[in-house]
Amino acid sequence: MAVLGPNRYGKAETRVVRVTRHGDAHRIKDLTVSTALSGDMAEVHLSGDNSAVLPTDSQKNTVFAFAKKHGVGAVEDFALLLARHFVDSQPAIRHARVAVEEHAWERNGAFGHSFVRSGREVRTCVAQHDGTRSWVVSGLRDLVVLNTTNSEFWGFAKDEYTTLPETRDRVLATAVDVSWRHADAESPQDWDKSYEKARAALLAAFADTYSLSLQQTLYAMGTRVLAECPGVCEVRLSLPNRHHFLVDLAPFGLPNDGEVFFAADRPYGLIEGTVLREDAPDAGPAWE
Repeated sequence: MAVLGPNRYGKAETRVVRVTRHGDAHRIKDLTVSTALSGDMAEVHLSGDNSAVLPTDSQKNTVFAFAKKHGVGAVEDFALLLARHFVDSQPAIRHARVAVEEHAWERNGAFGHSFVRSGREVRTCVAQHDGTRSWVVSGLRDLVVLNTTNSEFWGFAKDEYTTLPETRDRVLATAVDVSWRHADAESPQDWDKSYEKARAALLAAFADTYSLSLQQTLYAMGTRVLAECPGVCEVRLSLPNRHHFLVDLAPFGLPNDGEVFFAADRPYGLIEGTVLREDAPDAGPAWE
C-alpha cells in the first residue's frame, strides 16, 4: 500500500528588480526569490482536488506586489515578510520556505542612475608571436552594467509580427564581452594600467551616453576606449541586451511607475560590433 510522504510546491527563481528613486540618486535591489509551501496538501495528490492550492503564479505575483508595497530592504526581512504572509493568509499552508539570492550592484562613479554588478569581471588576453612579430589582444567578459534611465527605443522597423511597444524610458542592462587590440605589442608597457584605463572608459561611456539603442551605446563605448587608450587600435564588443520588463501590477490595484521589473535572461537580443581607428595597422593573426 502506498502512502503520501513529505511534499511541498512553489515558484522557483522569480527574478525581481526593485528600483527606488530619490531624485537623481537611485537605489537598486536585484533578487532571485524561490518560494515553497507545504501543509494540508494530501487531497491534491490523492484526488486532484485543488481547493487548498495557492497557484505558483500567485506566489510569483505576490513577490512583485510586495516589492512595490513594502519595498525591499534586507533580504532576510523580505523573505520573512513573504513567508509569514503565505502561512497567515492560506488556511491549508502550514509551512513556507522563501529563499532569496541578492545580486549586488555598486554605483558607477558619480552617476545616480548607473550601476555595476559587484564582483570583478573576467580579464582576458590572447598573445601571439610568429618569431618576428607579436600581437596582443586584451579584454574582459561578464562586466554586468545597468542604467535605470536615460535609455529609449523607438522608431524601429515594424512588420506583421511586431508586438514590442516603443519606449521613451527603459532600463538598459548588459554583460559586456569586449576585446581590444594593441597597435604595438613589441614595446614594453604597463598592461595593468592599460587594462584599467580601458575598463574605466567602457564604464564611463555606458553611464553618460543617452542611449537611443544598444547599438549606439556599443559605438560610444568603443570610441571612448580608443580616445582614452592611444595604444589601442581596434575594439570588438558583444553586448547581450538583458531585458527588464515593467510588471503589470494593475490587476492588484497597484501602480507601477518604473519601479518593479521582471528581469528576463532569455531569449535576449545580442548586439555585436567593431570600432577601429582609420589608420589601424593590419591585424594579422591577432584575432585568431
